[in-house]
Amino acid sequence: MAVQPPRPDQRIVIENVAIATVDANDTEYARGHVVVLGNKIESVGNGPAPSWLDNVVRRINGEGHLVTPGLVNTHHHFYQWITRGLAQDNILFDWLVALYPTWARIDDRLVHAAAQGSAAALLKSGCTTASDHHYVFPKDGGDILGAEIEAVQELGMRFTALRGSMDRSKKDGGLPPDHAVEKTEDILIASEAAVDKYHDASFDSMLQIAIAPCSPFSVSTELMREAAVLARRKGVRLHTHGSETAEEEAFCKELFGMGPTDYFESTGWLGEDVWMAHCVHMNDSDIAKFAETGTGVAHCPSSNARLAAGIARVPDMLKAGVPVGLGVDGTASNESGELGTELRNALLINRLHGSPTALTGRSALRLGTMGGARVLGRQNEIGSIEVGKLADLALWKIDGIMHSSIADPIAALTLGALPPLALLLVNGNPVVEKGNLTTVNEDKIAQDCARAAKELAARL
Repeated sequence: MAVQPPRPDQRIVIENVAIATVDANDTEYARGHVVVLGNKIESVGNGPAPSWLDNVVRRINGEGHLVTPGLVNTHHHFYQWITRGLAQDNILFDWLVALYPTWARIDDRLVHAAAQGSAAALLKSGCTTASDHHYVFPKDGGDILGAEIEAVQELGMRFTALRGSMDRSKKDGGLPPDHAVEKTEDILIASEAAVDKYHDASFDSMLQIAIAPCSPFSVSTELMREAAVLARRKGVRLHTHGSETAEEEAFCKELFGMGPTDYFESTGWLGEDVWMAHCVHMNDSDIAKFAETGTGVAHCPSSNARLAAGIARVPDMLKAGVPVGLGVDGTASNESGELGTELRNALLINRLHGSPTALTGRSALRLGTMGGARVLGRQNEIGSIEVGKLADLALWKIDGIMHSSIADPIAALTLGALPPLALLLVNGNPVVEKGNLTTVNEDKIAQDCARAAKELAARL
């Protein structure tokens, strides 16, 4: 059952707290307050909260803490939670070939368990909004999309479910095995049905749908074109993998006679309603086209490193004006499954370009909050602490042994170890308290995931 919204007249007050608003001016308060009314932010500012407030159901002394917007995850594969630790030393194409046979045997029951494991890890690392790209739909797998939506709703996370797909198998020159793909017509019908059944475009929506063919090497050109037409007819966003590896670029040039970005352009896949995962191998022309069209990027630093894909040119993208957010990617290529740790990894990995200011702690935090909100098209609702926005907030404890001597609260979060999460609000509801989930039993999730992983391995 989905977590119910708070009463619209009740207030939560956080005071005496360091605040990083991540608004347009990067406003910060060394000792300020945030007031939540119902599911929205009513007040944020310096000093104590207004004294006249009534219906305060909870007043929190934030001494020794930092409050930030909840983190926004722009790319994930929840089902991979039950295939972690496999193919540990492979590049992307070899890794996919090794794991596709296992993934092709999933069903809705296993996906429910995996989705709860993935969503739990995200929540416990400060993530309040997640998008999940699911593209494996075995014929006898049941209602897989419905299962993952139900799993996330039980935990209380804001969610964009990406109805993914694959229709180009080995016999068509693609990478997936023949039994792991769907027919193009069936994909388009199922994608439209998912939008009609689940997509909620309202301001405080907890569930949205995007249409997301998997990748150039697993999807036909017909599906790419028709998916773009369908998404724009239905008014939803588009997502896929792009320019992840050098091998992908070579594949596109051999199959289509052009690189990934030019291919996307030829199929109608550049625009403000589109975002791509990874975008590691982008030249100046590619970045310029993304900037001109407003096409977004999900930067997945840990997964890119795990698969030896390379270092994305994030500083150049940001300088050009490309919308960039952070992503965990599948937990079979980022076993931690945490979004909070991606702040630090993004900052450090991008400094390997050779500049100590390629990313700062504050720009890394922006990637993980407003950057992600913009990529998902929800920058007017989430991603910053501003009056009228939704109450998705993370309260980090930074006065413990690991952080108390770090001079800057933002550095404590983005350069230090991931701080303990004292409180996480999603839509005004506390879903994490003192590092623990409030809506479900964590031990049960762990046990369910362990059983699901063993069962799936046995099916192979």
